[in-house]
Amino acid sequence: MTIKAPGGLGNLAAVEAAEPAAPGAGEITVRIHASSLNYHDYRVCAVEGALPDGRIPMADGAGVVEAVGDGVGEFSPGDSVVSCFFPDWQTGDDRPCDFSTTPGDGRDGYARERVTRPATWFTHAPEGWSHEEAATITTAGLTAWRALVVNGGLKAGDTVAVLGTGGVSIYALQLAKAMGATVIATSSSDAKLGRLRELGADHVINYRSTPGWGEEMQRLTGGRGVDIIVEVGGPETLAQSIAAGRPGAHIALIGVLTGRSGEIPTALLMARQQRLEGVIVGSRQHQLDFVRALDALKLRPVIDRTFQLGELAEAFRHQESGAHFGKICVTV
Repeated sequence: MTIKAPGGLGNLAAVEAAEPAAPGAGEITVRIHASSLNYHDYRVCAVEGALPDGRIPMADGAGVVEAVGDGVGEFSPGDSVVSCFFPDWQTGDDRPCDFSTTPGDGRDGYARERVTRPATWFTHAPEGWSHEEAATITTAGLTAWRALVVNGGLKAGDTVAVLGTGGVSIYALQLAKAMGATVIATSSSDAKLGRLRELGADHVINYRSTPGWGEEMQRLTGGRGVDIIVEVGGPETLAQSIAAGRPGAHIALIGVLTGRSGEIPTALLMARQQRLEGVIVGSRQHQLDFVRALDALKLRPVIDRTFQLGELAEAFRHQESGAHFGKICVTV
């Protein structure tokens, strides 16, 4: 699937592409079997002019290694693998600050059948996971992992707040519960709040009927406040997240679903000595650590619905509707 200029979901089209080259030194050829949708993928496909003519979208790719080049010892033909969001950010603190190296944005992505890429652009998938499940790791899963564990220092007994029922928030709920935390979750849908409880949420809040949900989270924690807030809303929810947090709380700013700028109560943020930190996915080393954790924790992602690759525009429209709960996947 490629996107034709000037862009927009109506300009996603299926095309025939040449087979990828045989893998050279340090490379692998991967038969892609699945991808998953993220807000970033939706934005670059839906907004006219966001992608160049002919770009192959989708940052997430999971599949099977078909061939390996010279010098590749980490993978063998038949291995299940999953792609990395920032292929050039292998480890360390040299963090990317744009999407120029991200597949499906600055580079061609994984809405295709086969690719030949450097082996370091992939990691092993968790043992026993389907390709659709593994495809949820690249963006949503790793973002939740970094927000909670790498940056947030999550430990058993902490209280975590998750906002809404998108892929990052559901992953964060599952990870937090698996690691011994208490979780407070929000949604505007009572039906979805029921599903959040089924997944293990200890407390749920309808943010439409309780617009001051930050104060409600304070009440639910006996006035102590929340340790880690997975903040996916942006300017219209950030004030409530700050109000919900304990002194010294970690607020992982992940999403801008309510806009790209807005007023922040900086005095309260300062008075409570909270840490507000922007998070964009993570490095390959973070993903290696995350996959090891998934093998130990035995949790599985929540998949709302799966579409065929040729139905990619329909899949994005399902995402656009906001009706989904968890991840939307595409089978290749």
